[in-house]
Amino acid sequence: MSSMRIVSSAAGRLSASAARLARPSAAAALVRCTSALAPHFAAAAAAPGASRLPTQMQVRGIKTLDFGGTMESVWERSDYPPAKLQSMFKNDTFAIIGYGTQGMAQSLNLRDNKLNVIVGVRKDGASWKEAVKDGWVPGKTLFPIEEACDRGTVIMNLLSDAGQKEAWKSMRPFLTKGKTLYFSHGFGVVFHDQTGIIPPTNIDVILAAPKGSGATVRSLFLEGRGINSSVAIFQDASGQARDRAFGLGVAIGSGYLYETTFEKEVYSDLTGERGGMFIAQYEVLRAHGHSPSEAFNETVEEATQSLYPLVGKNGMDWMYAVCSTTARRGALDWAPEFHKATKPVFERLYTAVADGSETRRTLEENARPDYRQRLEAELKAIRESEMWRAGKTVRSLRPENV
Repeated sequence: MSSMRIVSSAAGRLSASAARLARPSAAAALVRCTSALAPHFAAAAAAPGASRLPTQMQVRGIKTLDFGGTMESVWERSDYPPAKLQSMFKNDTFAIIGYGTQGMAQSLNLRDNKLNVIVGVRKDGASWKEAVKDGWVPGKTLFPIEEACDRGTVIMNLLSDAGQKEAWKSMRPFLTKGKTLYFSHGFGVVFHDQTGIIPPTNIDVILAAPKGSGATVRSLFLEGRGINSSVAIFQDASGQARDRAFGLGVAIGSGYLYETTFEKEVYSDLTGERGGMFIAQYEVLRAHGHSPSEAFNETVEEATQSLYPLVGKNGMDWMYAVCSTTARRGALDWAPEFHKATKPVFERLYTAVADGSETRRTLEENARPDYRQRLEAELKAIRESEMWRAGKTVRSLRPENV
């Protein structure tokens, strides 16, 4: 399992081909999707451009919860019902820049929440054609990137990390006073020395980062549930950035949200994409100041609730093919390091099994008269550790447990 986790960690962000499986034009999309995923996304079927608000939404509200001994506040959907979102953003135009995994899912969810949404991509490129299939209309709701940035009041930069760097110079002139710049990953801003992305000081800069693939963001929304997301404020020029960030987090399809920073989001996300050991990764994140909820979400929850099921249904080659370039590159580059570190352990384990010492030890331990008491003590230590106490709280917030 450790080796699989190391490899599968590449899939932190799925690309457009995965999210397309959940778009409204599912009659066409399901022809292309794998048979394993077809039933999962069949509920997404609707005519292009049609509203797909779930018939029943779960009711959830802000609360302070105990995450393994640390009290944290979480924001939930009921804090921002549809009527409040429509009022809060009535004067806004959301310009989705990029139509990959998150761009597709978030734009469709915003549209289904009856907000004013436009899409900006390279004209006549592959993403432009996919957007047209999903009901976005050229000259009305679909524009070249620069024109979308000019028309939008909330510029949602959902290009790949490399794409953000490439497009920044052409987008920067349209980020005028009073606008909002939105991300779903802190990479471009935090590593500005590498990307050149330095936002002007007279705009809000916010983040809402779903903890899963765009396909999951879309499918959970259509099911009336919602994905876990983190929210961060990099810059609050308006004095309203925080409230608007949480509202937008709900509008894109989040079920519950927790607050972080741009730095912590990107550090935990990149570590999660490259790491492989649950406890070790969790402990490193906590030692560097990440909250229990963030550390658990990045270490365990995203892997078990979004990535592993997709790997199980479609295979690791599929996951590598559809994950973001950043996740793919990071996992491929770091995989040899984790392989080098863990392979000797598996070699020793295999030798112990093959020479009989492991089975001998196992039989002796299991035959001890106090076996059950010793086992319970070991399980108690795991159960009462901070990580798994935090996990208990996180699991209670899953849509199916509310």
